[in-house]
Formats: sequence, C-alpha cells, structure tokens
Amino acid sequence: MSGSSLNGRDRGHPPAVDGEPSPQLLEPDISVHIFTASAGLVGVCLTVIGLIRVIIAAHPMDTLVDDLLALDAAFFLGSCLLSYWALRTRTLRRMHRVERVADTVFLLGLSLMVLICGFITYAIL
Repeated sequence: MSGSSLNGRDRGHPPAVDGEPSPQLLEPDISVHIFTASAGLVGVCLTVIGLIRVIIAAHPMDTLVDDLLALDAAFFLGSCLLSYWALRTRTLRRMHRVERVADTVFLLGLSLMVLICGFITYAIL
C-alpha cells in the first residue's frame, strides 16, 4: 500500500504530474475547509445574536436581524453537515455531488451574512 492510500485520500484519483497536484486531489481539502469555516461561522452567528439581544434589552427596538442571523446559522449548519457527509462518503460521485451542494449552501450563507451586515450598519446609522 502506498502512503496516499493509508491516509484515506486515495479515492481513485490520478497521481500528481510534474509536481503539480491534480484538481481532484484538492476536493477532500475543500470539504474540510467548508466544514471548519461553516462550523466557526455558526458560532459567530450565535454570538452576534446574543450581542443583539443585549443591545435590544438596553435600547428597546424592533429588529429583524436576529431572525436573519438564526436563518444564517441554519445555512452554515447545513453546509457543515453536508461537508461532513462528503468527507465520510465512500463513492467519488456522491462526494462530488454532496460537496457541490455544501459549497452552494455555504455561499448562500455568506451572501446572507453580507446582507445582514448591511442591515446592522443601516440600523446603527
């Protein structure tokens, strides 16, 4: 067995050519990055929800931002779970599909977060 087979990364990918990694070898790393980033962003969303609740308690106001942040946290949690599934799947075709869905959900969550930042900025001004 080669070293790449021992670490679980050898899923039928072609070997590197001329020292350049093949694009297919990077895909498990993409799932890992989506997994860690989305898990961290779930925590960020929950922290900001808590901070907004403290601000609302001190200065009563009506805001939709905390509800949108909860939805955003759900997007990131879904992305995190999907990327974990992509990491754990045994078939290459399924890994590609699940990874693509996880990436799409992650980008939707990031886009919503930018929108929420605009709402927070507008509420402060």
